Amino acid sequence: MTVADISALLETLRGIVGNRHMTSDPAEMALRLVEDRGLFTGTAHAVVRPATTQEVADCVRHCAKAGVPVVPQGGNTGVAGGGVPDGAVVLVTDRLNRIHDMDALNGTMTVGAGCILADLRQAAAKADRLFALSLSSEGSCQIGGNLATNAGGSNVLRYGNARNLCLGLEVVLPDGRVWNGLSGLRKDNTGYDLKNLFIGAEGTLGIITAATLKLHPRPRREETAFLGVPSAEAALAVYDRLRAAHADTLSMFEYIERFCLETVLRHLPDACDPMEDTHAAYVLVELAGLDADADLAARLETTLAEAIEAGELSDAVIAQSLSQRQSLRALREDMSEAQKALGGNAKHDISVPVSRLSDFIRVAVPACQKEIRGLRPFVFGHFGDGNLHFNMIQPVDMSRVDFEARAKDLHRVVNDIVADFGGSISAEHGIGLLKRDALRRYKDPVALDLMARIKALLDPINIMNPGKVL
Repeated sequence: MTVADISALLETLRGIVGNRHMTSDPAEMALRLVEDRGLFTGTAHAVVRPATTQEVADCVRHCAKAGVPVVPQGGNTGVAGGGVPDGAVVLVTDRLNRIHDMDALNGTMTVGAGCILADLRQAAAKADRLFALSLSSEGSCQIGGNLATNAGGSNVLRYGNARNLCLGLEVVLPDGRVWNGLSGLRKDNTGYDLKNLFIGAEGTLGIITAATLKLHPRPRREETAFLGVPSAEAALAVYDRLRAAHADTLSMFEYIERFCLETVLRHLPDACDPMEDTHAAYVLVELAGLDADADLAARLETTLAEAIEAGELSDAVIAQSLSQRQSLRALREDMSEAQKALGGNAKHDISVPVSRLSDFIRVAVPACQKEIRGLRPFVFGHFGDGNLHFNMIQPVDMSRVDFEARAKDLHRVVNDIVADFGGSISAEHGIGLLKRDALRRYKDPVALDLMARIKALLDPINIMNPGKVL
Protein backbone atom coordinates (compact mmCIF):
# COMPACT_ATOMS: atom_id res chain seq x y z
CA MET A 1 0.00 0.00 0.00
CA THR A 2 1.08 3.57 -0.63
CA VAL A 3 1.46 6.19 2.07
CA ALA A 4 -1.63 7.88 0.65
CA ASP A 5 -3.64 4.65 0.97
CA ILE A 6 -2.60 4.25 4.62
CA SER A 7 -3.45 7.89 5.33
CA ALA A 8 -6.88 7.45 3.79
CA LEU A 9 -7.53 4.32 5.88
CA LEU A 10 -6.46 6.07 9.07
CA GLU A 11 -8.79 8.98 8.38
CA THR A 12 -11.63 6.53 7.86
CA LEU A 13 -10.83 4.81 11.16
CA ARG A 14 -10.62 8.17 12.90
CA GLY A 15 -14.09 8.96 11.64
CA ILE A 16 -15.40 5.69 13.10
CA VAL A 17 -13.95 5.87 16.62
CA GLY A 18 -13.45 9.64 17.01
CA ASN A 19 -10.28 11.68 17.17
CA ARG A 20 -9.75 11.05 20.90
CA HIS A 21 -9.74 7.29 20.45
CA MET A 22 -7.23 6.87 17.66
CA THR A 23 -3.55 7.68 17.50
CA SER A 24 -0.71 7.13 15.07
CA ASP A 25 1.80 9.00 17.22
CA PRO A 26 4.79 6.68 17.92
CA ALA A 27 5.16 7.86 21.52
CA GLU A 28 1.49 7.30 22.30
CA MET A 29 1.49 3.87 20.66
CA ALA A 30 4.71 2.69 22.31
CA LEU A 31 3.19 0.69 25.18
CA ARG A 32 0.93 -1.17 22.74
CA LEU A 33 3.85 -2.40 20.65
CA VAL A 34 5.81 -4.28 23.31
CA GLU A 35 5.25 -7.67 24.92
CA ASP A 36 5.08 -7.66 28.73
CA ARG A 37 8.66 -8.92 29.22
CA GLY A 38 10.09 -6.88 26.35
CA LEU A 39 10.99 -9.95 24.29
CA PHE A 40 9.08 -8.68 21.24
CA THR A 41 8.56 -5.17 19.90
CA GLY A 42 6.34 -4.51 16.90
CA THR A 43 5.19 -1.77 14.57
CA ALA A 44 1.75 -0.33 13.90
CA HIS A 45 0.07 2.20 11.65
CA ALA A 46 -2.33 3.22 14.41
CA VAL A 47 -4.03 2.26 17.66
CA VAL A 48 -7.83 2.48 17.67
CA ARG A 49 -10.22 2.11 20.60
CA PRO A 50 -13.76 1.41 19.40
CA ALA A 51 -16.62 1.71 21.89
CA THR A 52 -19.19 -0.64 20.32
CA THR A 53 -19.34 -3.90 18.43
CA GLN A 54 -20.49 -1.97 15.37
CA GLU A 55 -17.42 0.26 15.55
CA VAL A 56 -15.20 -2.82 15.81
CA ALA A 57 -16.95 -4.31 12.77
CA ASP A 58 -16.60 -1.08 10.77
CA CYS A 59 -12.90 -0.83 11.60
CA VAL A 60 -12.24 -4.45 10.65
CA ARG A 61 -14.22 -4.16 7.42
CA HIS A 62 -12.26 -1.12 6.24
CA CYS A 63 -8.94 -2.72 7.21
CA ALA A 64 -9.91 -5.88 5.30
CA LYS A 65 -10.83 -3.82 2.25
CA ALA A 66 -7.43 -2.11 2.42
CA GLY A 67 -5.57 -5.36 3.14
CA VAL A 68 -4.16 -4.03 6.42
CA PRO A 69 -3.81 -6.51 9.32
CA VAL A 70 -5.71 -6.04 12.57
CA VAL A 71 -4.23 -7.09 15.93
CA PRO A 72 -6.69 -7.15 18.85
CA GLN A 73 -5.45 -6.26 22.31
CA GLY A 74 -7.04 -6.26 25.73
CA GLY A 75 -4.97 -5.56 28.82
CA ASN A 76 -1.78 -6.51 26.95
CA THR A 77 -0.71 -8.78 29.82
CA GLY A 78 0.20 -11.78 27.64
CA VAL A 79 3.67 -13.27 27.83
CA ALA A 80 3.82 -15.15 24.50
CA GLY A 81 3.84 -12.17 22.13
CA GLY A 82 0.31 -12.84 20.90
CA GLY A 83 -0.62 -9.16 20.84
CA VAL A 84 2.50 -7.75 19.20
CA PRO A 85 1.70 -6.12 15.81
CA ASP A 86 3.74 -6.11 12.63
CA GLY A 87 2.67 -3.26 10.38
CA ALA A 88 -0.92 -3.51 11.60
CA VAL A 89 -3.74 -1.55 13.13
CA VAL A 90 -3.93 -2.36 16.84
CA LEU A 91 -7.55 -2.59 17.97
CA VAL A 92 -7.83 -2.12 21.73
CA THR A 93 -11.02 -3.39 23.38
CA ASP A 94 -10.88 -1.46 26.67
CA ARG A 95 -13.93 0.69 25.84
CA LEU A 96 -16.09 -2.42 25.40
CA ASN A 97 -16.38 -2.52 29.16
CA ARG A 98 -20.08 -2.74 29.97
CA ILE A 99 -21.85 -5.49 31.88
CA HIS A 100 -24.85 -5.95 29.62
CA ASP A 101 -26.82 -8.42 31.70
CA MET A 102 -26.63 -10.14 35.07
CA ASP A 103 -28.93 -13.15 35.50
CA ALA A 104 -28.24 -14.60 38.93
CA LEU A 105 -30.95 -17.25 38.68
CA ASN A 106 -29.66 -18.51 35.34
CA GLY A 107 -26.11 -18.23 36.66
CA THR A 108 -24.85 -16.03 33.82
CA MET A 109 -23.62 -12.55 33.04
CA THR A 110 -23.13 -11.08 29.58
CA VAL A 111 -20.24 -8.65 29.38
CA GLY A 112 -18.12 -6.64 26.97
CA ALA A 113 -14.71 -8.00 26.03
CA GLY A 114 -12.95 -5.01 27.58
CA CYS A 115 -14.20 -5.65 31.12
CA ILE A 116 -11.40 -6.07 33.67
CA LEU A 117 -11.43 -9.54 35.20
CA ALA A 118 -11.33 -8.27 38.80
CA ASP A 119 -14.34 -6.02 38.10
CA LEU A 120 -16.31 -9.00 36.82
CA ARG A 121 -15.47 -11.02 39.89
CA GLN A 122 -16.64 -8.14 42.08
CA ALA A 123 -19.85 -7.70 40.09
CA ALA A 124 -20.62 -11.39 40.43
CA ALA A 125 -20.00 -11.22 44.19
CA LYS A 126 -22.46 -8.31 44.49
CA ALA A 127 -25.05 -10.56 42.87
CA ASP A 128 -24.16 -13.27 45.43
CA ARG A 129 -22.47 -15.36 42.77
CA LEU A 130 -18.91 -16.42 41.91
CA PHE A 131 -17.15 -15.89 38.60
CA ALA A 132 -14.43 -18.45 39.15
CA LEU A 133 -11.65 -17.32 36.79
CA SER A 134 -8.85 -15.98 38.98
CA LEU A 135 -5.41 -14.84 37.78
CA SER A 136 -2.54 -12.89 39.32
CA SER A 137 -3.05 -10.25 36.60
CA GLU A 138 -6.81 -9.94 37.19
CA GLY A 139 -6.52 -6.27 38.14
CA SER A 140 -5.50 -5.38 34.57
CA CYS A 141 -6.30 -8.26 32.21
CA GLN A 142 -9.54 -8.18 30.23
CA ILE A 143 -12.03 -10.96 29.69
CA GLY A 144 -11.69 -10.86 25.90
CA GLY A 145 -7.99 -11.63 26.19
CA ASN A 146 -8.66 -14.26 28.85
CA LEU A 147 -10.96 -16.06 26.45
CA ALA A 148 -8.70 -15.54 23.43
CA THR A 149 -5.90 -17.34 25.29
CA ASN A 150 -8.14 -19.75 27.22
CA ALA A 151 -6.63 -18.52 30.48
CA GLY A 152 -6.31 -20.87 33.43
CA GLY A 153 -5.35 -19.59 36.86
CA SER A 154 -5.65 -20.93 40.36
CA ASN A 155 -9.24 -22.27 40.29
CA VAL A 156 -8.96 -24.57 37.26
CA LEU A 157 -8.81 -27.57 39.58
CA ARG A 158 -12.46 -27.11 40.51
CA TYR A 159 -14.03 -24.88 37.85
CA GLY A 160 -11.99 -25.36 34.68
CA ASN A 161 -10.25 -22.99 32.26
CA ALA A 162 -11.82 -19.90 30.72
CA ARG A 163 -13.33 -22.18 28.05
CA ASN A 164 -15.33 -24.00 30.73
CA LEU A 165 -16.66 -20.71 32.10
CA CYS A 166 -18.05 -19.37 28.82
CA LEU A 167 -21.47 -20.23 27.38
CA GLY A 168 -21.58 -17.86 24.42
CA LEU A 169 -19.65 -15.28 22.40
CA GLU A 170 -20.12 -12.33 20.11
CA VAL A 171 -17.32 -12.15 17.53
CA VAL A 172 -16.40 -9.77 14.73
CA LEU A 173 -15.15 -11.89 11.83
CA PRO A 174 -12.22 -10.97 9.55
CA ASP A 175 -14.59 -9.64 6.86
CA GLY A 176 -16.39 -7.36 9.32
CA ARG A 177 -19.48 -9.51 9.81
CA VAL A 178 -20.71 -10.04 13.38
CA TRP A 179 -21.52 -13.50 14.69
CA ASN A 180 -23.93 -13.20 17.62
CA GLY A 181 -23.54 -16.39 19.59
CA LEU A 182 -24.37 -14.87 22.97
CA SER A 183 -26.39 -17.50 24.77
CA GLY A 184 -27.03 -18.46 28.36
CA LEU A 185 -28.06 -22.01 27.46
CA ARG A 186 -26.36 -25.01 29.03
CA LYS A 187 -27.80 -27.26 26.32
CA ASP A 188 -27.87 -26.23 22.67
CA ASN A 189 -27.23 -29.13 20.32
CA THR A 190 -27.86 -27.32 17.03
CA GLY A 191 -24.66 -27.93 15.13
CA TYR A 192 -21.01 -27.08 15.57
CA ASP A 193 -19.93 -25.42 18.81
CA LEU A 194 -18.59 -22.31 17.11
CA LYS A 195 -17.56 -20.47 20.25
CA ASN A 196 -14.79 -22.96 20.90
CA LEU A 197 -13.18 -22.04 17.59
CA PHE A 198 -12.52 -18.56 18.94
CA ILE A 199 -11.67 -19.41 22.56
CA GLY A 200 -7.92 -20.04 22.61
CA ALA A 201 -7.43 -18.82 19.02
CA GLU A 202 -5.55 -15.70 20.18
CA GLY A 203 -7.47 -13.36 17.89
CA THR A 204 -6.38 -15.16 14.71
CA LEU A 205 -9.93 -16.05 13.64
CA GLY A 206 -11.87 -13.03 14.84
CA ILE A 207 -12.23 -10.42 17.59
CA ILE A 208 -14.25 -11.37 20.67
CA THR A 209 -16.42 -8.36 21.53
CA ALA A 210 -18.72 -9.83 24.20
CA ALA A 211 -19.25 -13.03 26.14
CA THR A 212 -21.89 -14.77 28.21
CA LEU A 213 -20.10 -16.17 31.23
CA LYS A 214 -21.03 -18.93 33.64
CA LEU A 215 -21.54 -18.05 37.32
CA HIS A 216 -21.46 -20.40 40.30
CA PRO A 217 -22.95 -20.16 43.79
CA ARG A 218 -20.75 -18.05 46.02
CA PRO A 219 -18.90 -20.09 48.67
CA ARG A 220 -20.04 -19.50 52.27
CA ARG A 221 -16.99 -20.97 53.97
CA GLU A 222 -13.36 -20.85 52.87
CA GLU A 223 -10.25 -22.27 54.48
CA THR A 224 -6.71 -21.54 53.32
CA ALA A 225 -3.62 -23.47 54.38
CA PHE A 226 0.08 -23.16 53.63
CA LEU A 227 1.92 -26.47 53.80
CA GLY A 228 5.61 -27.34 54.01
CA VAL A 229 6.52 -30.54 52.15
CA PRO A 230 9.82 -32.41 51.79
CA SER A 231 9.55 -32.97 48.02
CA ALA A 232 7.41 -32.75 44.92
CA GLU A 233 6.57 -36.43 45.36
CA ALA A 234 5.27 -35.69 48.85
CA ALA A 235 3.22 -32.79 47.49
CA LEU A 236 1.49 -35.17 45.08
CA ALA A 237 0.78 -37.58 47.92
CA VAL A 238 -0.82 -34.76 49.91
CA TYR A 239 -2.85 -33.77 46.85
CA ASP A 240 -4.14 -37.30 46.43
CA ARG A 241 -5.07 -37.42 50.11
CA LEU A 242 -6.87 -34.06 50.00
CA ARG A 243 -8.71 -34.96 46.81
CA ALA A 244 -9.97 -38.18 48.35
CA ALA A 245 -11.19 -36.44 51.51
CA HIS A 246 -12.34 -33.09 50.12
CA ALA A 247 -13.29 -33.57 46.46
CA ASP A 248 -16.44 -31.50 47.00
CA THR A 249 -14.57 -28.48 48.38
CA LEU A 250 -10.95 -28.57 47.12
CA SER A 251 -10.57 -25.52 44.86
CA MET A 252 -6.84 -24.77 44.88
CA PHE A 253 -3.61 -26.74 45.14
CA GLU A 254 -0.59 -24.62 44.22
CA TYR A 255 2.99 -25.90 44.35
CA ILE A 256 5.88 -23.56 45.26
CA GLU A 257 9.55 -24.49 45.57
CA ARG A 258 11.73 -22.91 48.27
CA PHE A 259 13.73 -20.68 45.92
CA CYS A 260 10.48 -19.18 44.64
CA LEU A 261 9.30 -18.37 48.15
CA GLU A 262 12.68 -16.90 49.08
CA THR A 263 12.49 -14.63 46.04
CA VAL A 264 9.06 -13.32 47.04
CA LEU A 265 10.23 -12.75 50.62
CA ARG A 266 13.34 -10.92 49.42
CA HIS A 267 11.83 -8.65 46.81
CA LEU A 268 8.32 -7.84 48.00
CA PRO A 269 8.31 -5.68 51.13
CA ASP A 270 5.06 -6.87 52.73
CA ALA A 271 5.74 -10.60 52.36
CA CYS A 272 6.64 -12.70 55.38
CA ASP A 273 7.46 -16.37 55.84
CA PRO A 274 4.50 -18.08 57.54
CA MET A 275 6.72 -20.86 58.92
CA GLU A 276 9.66 -20.88 61.32
CA ASP A 277 11.46 -23.76 59.59
CA THR A 278 12.41 -23.94 55.92
CA HIS A 279 11.16 -26.71 53.64
CA ALA A 280 12.08 -28.00 50.20
CA ALA A 281 8.71 -26.95 48.81
CA TYR A 282 5.32 -25.59 49.81
CA VAL A 283 1.70 -25.95 48.83
CA LEU A 284 -1.08 -23.38 48.99
CA VAL A 285 -4.41 -25.13 49.55
CA GLU A 286 -7.93 -23.77 49.61
CA LEU A 287 -11.22 -25.40 50.43
CA ALA A 288 -14.44 -23.59 49.57
CA GLY A 289 -17.87 -24.87 50.57
CA LEU A 290 -21.49 -23.82 50.19
CA ASP A 291 -22.55 -24.84 53.71
CA ALA A 292 -21.99 -21.87 56.02
CA ASP A 293 -22.15 -24.15 59.07
CA ALA A 294 -19.67 -26.74 57.82
CA ASP A 295 -16.51 -26.96 59.89
CA LEU A 296 -14.07 -27.07 56.99
CA ALA A 297 -11.16 -26.16 59.25
CA ALA A 298 -11.68 -29.21 61.45
CA ARG A 299 -11.98 -31.49 58.42
CA LEU A 300 -8.83 -29.99 56.92
CA GLU A 301 -6.89 -30.31 60.19
CA THR A 302 -7.79 -34.00 60.41
CA THR A 303 -6.55 -34.67 56.86
CA LEU A 304 -3.33 -32.71 57.37
CA ALA A 305 -2.63 -34.54 60.63
CA GLU A 306 -2.93 -37.83 58.75
CA ALA A 307 -0.52 -36.53 56.10
CA ILE A 308 2.02 -35.54 58.77
CA GLU A 309 1.77 -38.97 60.36
CA ALA A 310 2.34 -40.57 56.95
CA GLY A 311 5.49 -38.50 56.38
CA GLU A 312 4.00 -36.61 53.42
CA LEU A 313 3.80 -33.27 55.19
CA SER A 314 6.33 -31.49 57.41
CA ASP A 315 4.35 -28.51 58.68
CA ALA A 316 1.11 -26.64 58.08
CA VAL A 317 -0.36 -23.22 58.79
CA ILE A 318 -4.12 -22.66 58.51
CA ALA A 319 -5.22 -19.05 58.09
CA GLN A 320 -7.08 -17.72 61.13
CA SER A 321 -8.40 -14.51 59.57
CA LEU A 322 -9.20 -12.91 56.24
CA SER A 323 -6.02 -10.83 56.36
CA GLN A 324 -3.90 -13.94 56.99
CA ARG A 325 -5.66 -15.73 54.14
CA GLN A 326 -4.87 -12.82 51.82
CA SER A 327 -1.24 -12.82 52.96
CA LEU A 328 -0.88 -16.52 52.19
CA ARG A 329 -2.49 -16.07 48.78
CA ALA A 330 -0.15 -13.17 48.02
CA LEU A 331 2.89 -15.42 48.42
CA ARG A 332 1.68 -17.29 45.32
CA GLU A 333 0.05 -14.42 43.43
CA ASP A 334 3.15 -12.20 43.64
CA MET A 335 5.53 -14.88 42.39
CA SER A 336 5.61 -13.82 38.74
CA GLU A 337 6.29 -10.22 39.70
CA ALA A 338 9.03 -11.13 42.18
CA GLN A 339 11.01 -13.25 39.73
CA LYS A 340 11.50 -10.25 37.43
CA ALA A 341 14.08 -8.95 39.91
CA LEU A 342 16.31 -11.98 39.23
CA GLY A 343 17.08 -11.01 35.63
CA GLY A 344 16.50 -13.03 32.48
CA ASN A 345 14.31 -16.08 32.73
CA ALA A 346 13.23 -18.72 30.26
CA LYS A 347 9.54 -19.36 30.90
CA HIS A 348 7.94 -22.72 30.24
CA ASP A 349 4.19 -22.90 30.77
CA ILE A 350 3.80 -26.65 30.44
CA SER A 351 1.43 -29.39 31.46
CA VAL A 352 1.90 -33.11 32.01
CA PRO A 353 -0.36 -35.73 33.60
CA VAL A 354 -0.72 -34.92 37.31
CA SER A 355 0.76 -38.29 38.23
CA ARG A 356 4.00 -37.42 36.37
CA LEU A 357 4.66 -33.94 37.74
CA SER A 358 7.34 -34.92 40.25
CA ASP A 359 9.04 -37.19 37.72
CA PHE A 360 9.11 -34.35 35.20
CA ILE A 361 10.79 -32.01 37.69
CA ARG A 362 13.30 -34.73 38.61
CA VAL A 363 14.28 -35.23 34.96
CA ALA A 364 13.98 -31.69 33.57
CA VAL A 365 15.89 -29.70 36.21
CA PRO A 366 19.25 -31.51 35.79
CA ALA A 367 18.79 -31.58 32.00
CA CYS A 368 18.49 -27.78 31.99
CA GLN A 369 21.42 -27.31 34.33
CA LYS A 370 23.51 -29.56 32.11
CA GLU A 371 22.67 -27.30 29.16
CA ILE A 372 23.61 -24.09 31.04
CA ARG A 373 25.78 -24.35 34.13
CA GLY A 374 24.54 -22.37 37.12
CA LEU A 375 20.90 -22.10 36.07
CA ARG A 376 18.51 -21.35 38.91
CA PRO A 377 15.25 -23.34 38.69
CA PHE A 378 12.16 -21.27 39.53
CA VAL A 379 9.44 -23.91 39.67
CA PHE A 380 5.86 -23.35 40.78
CA GLY A 381 2.39 -23.92 39.43
CA HIS A 382 -1.02 -25.48 39.51
CA PHE A 383 -0.20 -29.00 40.67
CA GLY A 384 -3.85 -29.98 40.90
CA ASP A 385 -4.38 -29.69 37.14
CA GLY A 386 -0.90 -30.66 35.94
CA ASN A 387 0.20 -27.15 34.91
CA LEU A 388 3.74 -26.21 35.89
CA HIS A 389 5.47 -22.85 35.44
CA PHE A 390 8.89 -24.33 34.87
CA ASN A 391 11.05 -21.23 34.67
CA MET A 392 14.83 -21.09 34.50
CA ILE A 393 16.60 -17.97 35.81
CA GLN A 394 19.91 -16.81 34.34
CA PRO A 395 23.08 -17.82 36.23
CA VAL A 396 24.44 -15.09 38.51
CA ASP A 397 27.69 -15.01 36.52
CA MET A 398 26.04 -14.73 33.08
CA SER A 399 24.76 -11.56 31.42
CA ARG A 400 21.13 -11.30 30.44
CA VAL A 401 22.08 -10.85 26.79
CA ASP A 402 24.17 -14.03 26.77
CA PHE A 403 21.47 -15.96 28.60
CA GLU A 404 18.68 -14.91 26.26
CA ALA A 405 20.87 -15.85 23.29
CA ARG A 406 20.86 -19.43 24.60
CA ALA A 407 17.20 -19.54 25.60
CA LYS A 408 16.15 -21.32 22.40
CA ASP A 409 18.42 -24.26 23.25
CA LEU A 410 16.90 -24.36 26.72
CA HIS A 411 13.35 -24.30 25.36
CA ARG A 412 14.20 -27.22 23.09
CA VAL A 413 15.52 -29.28 26.02
CA VAL A 414 12.41 -28.64 28.13
CA ASN A 415 9.93 -29.11 25.29
CA ASP A 416 11.50 -32.41 24.25
CA ILE A 417 11.07 -33.70 27.79
CA VAL A 418 7.49 -32.41 27.91
CA ALA A 419 6.78 -34.35 24.71
CA ASP A 420 8.37 -37.47 26.16
CA PHE A 421 6.04 -37.16 29.16
CA GLY A 422 2.95 -36.85 26.96
CA GLY A 423 2.48 -33.21 27.90
CA SER A 424 1.77 -29.84 26.29
CA ILE A 425 4.22 -27.00 25.64
CA SER A 426 1.48 -24.46 26.43
CA ALA A 427 -0.94 -24.97 29.27
CA GLU A 428 -2.49 -21.52 29.71
CA HIS A 429 -0.32 -18.76 28.17
CA GLY A 430 -1.00 -19.51 24.52
CA ILE A 431 1.33 -19.79 21.52
CA GLY A 432 1.65 -16.25 20.14
CA LEU A 433 5.04 -15.61 18.59
CA LEU A 434 7.08 -17.22 21.35
CA LYS A 435 6.02 -20.83 20.76
CA ARG A 436 4.94 -20.73 17.12
CA ASP A 437 7.97 -22.63 15.81
CA ALA A 438 7.81 -25.11 18.66
CA LEU A 439 4.16 -25.81 17.88
CA ARG A 440 5.17 -27.00 14.41
CA ARG A 441 7.62 -29.42 15.97
CA TYR A 442 5.38 -30.93 18.64
CA LYS A 443 1.79 -30.63 17.40
CA ASP A 444 0.25 -33.49 15.46
CA PRO A 445 0.60 -32.71 11.71
CA VAL A 446 -3.03 -33.51 11.04
CA ALA A 447 -4.11 -31.10 13.77
CA LEU A 448 -1.89 -28.38 12.30
CA ASP A 449 -3.39 -28.98 8.86
CA LEU A 450 -6.93 -28.70 10.24
CA MET A 451 -6.03 -25.50 12.07
CA ALA A 452 -4.54 -24.00 8.90
CA ARG A 453 -7.66 -24.93 6.91
CA ILE A 454 -9.93 -23.27 9.47
CA LYS A 455 -7.76 -20.16 9.42
CA ALA A 456 -7.84 -20.01 5.61
CA LEU A 457 -11.60 -20.50 5.54
CA LEU A 458 -12.43 -17.76 8.04
CA ASP A 459 -9.59 -15.39 7.16
CA PRO A 460 -8.61 -16.02 3.52
CA ILE A 461 -6.59 -12.79 3.18
CA ASN A 462 -4.85 -13.35 6.55
CA ILE A 463 -5.51 -9.98 8.14
CA MET A 464 -6.54 -11.16 11.62
CA ASN A 465 -3.50 -11.17 13.92
CA PRO A 466 -1.29 -12.73 11.22
CA GLY A 467 1.84 -14.64 12.15
CA LYS A 468 0.53 -15.79 15.53
CA VAL A 469 -0.04 -19.44 16.47
CA LEU A 470 0.38 -20.77 12.89
